[in-house]
Amino acid sequence: MRSGGNQHVRVLRVVVAVSLGVALIASACTDDSGTEWAQPPSTANAPFTAYGGIGQATVVAAAPGTPIVLEDAEGVEVANGTADAKGSFIFRELTPGSGYRVVSSSGEENVRTAEFRVLDESDTPPQSFYDSQTMVEGLNYIEMRDGVTLAATLRLPPGAEIGDGPFPTVIEYSGYEVAAPGDLLASFTGGAPDPLAPGGATAVGSVVTPVLGYATVSLQIRGTGCSGGDFDLFGLPTVYDGYDAVEIVAAQPWVKGNKVGMVGISYSGISQLFVAGTRPPSLAAIAPMSVLADLYDGVGFPGGIFNNGFAKSWLTERQQDARPAPEAGQKWAGLLIEQGDTTCERNQGLRLQTRDVLELVDQEPFRNPTLYERRTPLDWAKRIEVPVFLVGAFQDDQLGGHWVNLVEALGDNPSVWVTMYNGNHNDALGPEVLPRWLEFLDLFVADEVPEIPPTVLALAGGLYGSIGSAAAAPLEQTRFAGTGDLEAARSTFEADPRIRLLMEVGAGPLGPRSLQATAELDYDEWPPPGTEPSTWTLSADGALVDAATVDAVVEGEADYVADPAARPRRNVGSGGVAYSADEPYDWQPVADGKGLGYVSEPLAEDLLVAGGGSLDLRLSASAEDTDLQVTLSEVRPDGRESYLTSGWLRASHRALDGAATTETYPVHTHLREDQMLLVPGEFVDVRVPINPLVTWVRAGSRLRVTVLAPGGDVPLWEFDTIDDGSTTVSVLHGPDVPSRLVLPTVPATPTVTPSPGCDTLRGQPCRDYVPAGNGG
Repeated sequence: MRSGGNQHVRVLRVVVAVSLGVALIASACTDDSGTEWAQPPSTANAPFTAYGGIGQATVVAAAPGTPIVLEDAEGVEVANGTADAKGSFIFRELTPGSGYRVVSSSGEENVRTAEFRVLDESDTPPQSFYDSQTMVEGLNYIEMRDGVTLAATLRLPPGAEIGDGPFPTVIEYSGYEVAAPGDLLASFTGGAPDPLAPGGATAVGSVVTPVLGYATVSLQIRGTGCSGGDFDLFGLPTVYDGYDAVEIVAAQPWVKGNKVGMVGISYSGISQLFVAGTRPPSLAAIAPMSVLADLYDGVGFPGGIFNNGFAKSWLTERQQDARPAPEAGQKWAGLLIEQGDTTCERNQGLRLQTRDVLELVDQEPFRNPTLYERRTPLDWAKRIEVPVFLVGAFQDDQLGGHWVNLVEALGDNPSVWVTMYNGNHNDALGPEVLPRWLEFLDLFVADEVPEIPPTVLALAGGLYGSIGSAAAAPLEQTRFAGTGDLEAARSTFEADPRIRLLMEVGAGPLGPRSLQATAELDYDEWPPPGTEPSTWTLSADGALVDAATVDAVVEGEADYVADPAARPRRNVGSGGVAYSADEPYDWQPVADGKGLGYVSEPLAEDLLVAGGGSLDLRLSASAEDTDLQVTLSEVRPDGRESYLTSGWLRASHRALDGAATTETYPVHTHLREDQMLLVPGEFVDVRVPINPLVTWVRAGSRLRVTVLAPGGDVPLWEFDTIDDGSTTVSVLHGPDVPSRLVLPTVPATPTVTPSPGCDTLRGQPCRDYVPAGNGG
């Protein structure tokens, strides 16, 4: 075990904290005045300062209400504004280059700043900029390329001192309360709650990795907590802050090998994809968990419909976090300011420049390239060259299953290992994942033979259940413990299949919804070799007709009323969660006349579905637009129905991205200029994407797909739908009509375990099968 992990009593305490942390995953003191290497200090006659960042220019220390004008190198006005109550203003979306300055009128004369440079992504500081910064244990403020300082808390292994290094080192980069310098361990182990403890969602870096012997830098995203700058969700300054932080941390003498990794779940998992895409030279590897592939289509606007459940509440919380402390914002920042942290106080100076994300969402319901072009993890993932360990659930209750599209985006990187499973957002550190995760970090960041301390093994498995209200498989020692041969261990890991599928988690012998899979499938590529499209044609009588019997399709129309009020908005009750073994779902059947269902004949043999699907519809509506929710399920021989996955589309967003769309999975542009309103009563062809998954549908079961207004099929998402119960939607059917279900299937992949009981699978509720009004 690395430094700090060899004391029995301490490890016992720490193991308890690790398990609790898993369950909760639900100093340069400069001001914001620019960086010397990037632009000279202001020497002109303005009483305020202006400096450049990536694609933007910032004014600080102006008198509130001062009118200011940004001029380019030719003296031409580029933009203007007014200093806010803190004397600040930010000009955005600027063309990089030199010669910018800010001018303002003062009585009869104009005052102006010195010229400065607006930075480009390629404007990387010299190595001396990184080498000159020193970090100590606890809270630090590290300087970014534009002069903004970020709060960064160094957490050492328990009992270790900085002189005991060098340590293998990782960064957790988040906008949650990640850099709060207190002790989360004490809060978890029954001690007095620490008001300066980081948030439980950051426990991967603040608890787990230190316990396993890593030094962890908890890095606070700009515009949140005690970090300077303004909050701009995954804007370029934020992305390249990650680059700078990697290089600053790697330059520290206590960092083993002067290379660092990145860890984290959710927010701090997503940030890794952006930062790794910038290719910092000192980044060793990343291990993102429970992430998304696209801010728009993945969770913000699934199918072009605003998610005013989880997405709205999450954005609202981020907006609140970005407000200036101590009056608002994150509590730990306010406490430090009250205790005399002048750097944290000074770093609140740009908070009033934070853009109102919810207002932007309201103003722009389409995929505006200006907002999303550089904020798409899928695009950054294509640039990643370091080893990646990616983990996620198909039914992720917070971020959905769209994230699986990242796997193909990472396809050109030979060192990517992906673990996928049915389940929920916080299942990512389950006992069947954690050992492989640690192996990856030890081999590619620590450069050591992986081994989990025996005391951790003895306690952690049982604590998963007591914390998560569900049983868990025992935590197993790594394959390599005691071998002593690093290169052999690395070679063995590198030979592992790239795709690991944990099948039917929750149906194991430990009991319903346990953190235990019943089987594992492994592949070296994604989609799995031999994957082919399978097609079922929709029939007017509610049948799903396979290709071999397409002549049995009944022609005609089937109608439903798009009424989101016909069912609950979510499939869990008020305040319910999707994690516990005994949490009752409220997954209601399709209300009569308020949706359509289509069900196949019992399957003659086992079917493995692997990837995203498509429901192709020839439809019309009585209004100019309508929102569609499509849900795929399995109807079992016992008459019960098990949830598989869903997809959404606003009909006017049906324009396809031809380059990205496949036979099995449609991708839409969602551009304003591509909007196509319906002509009431006229039929059009619409392809609704179905989120990716991997699942067995056993012989004797039937596939079912439903179409209705959005809502009621997932735990945390709600929808700002345009439907209100006044629109009738009609679907056209016939042997030659392109109304069909298309799924990617892998032939000759029989099941190896018995069929799971209904309502036992994590993330997959079950209900009695009730046919829809059209018979399916």
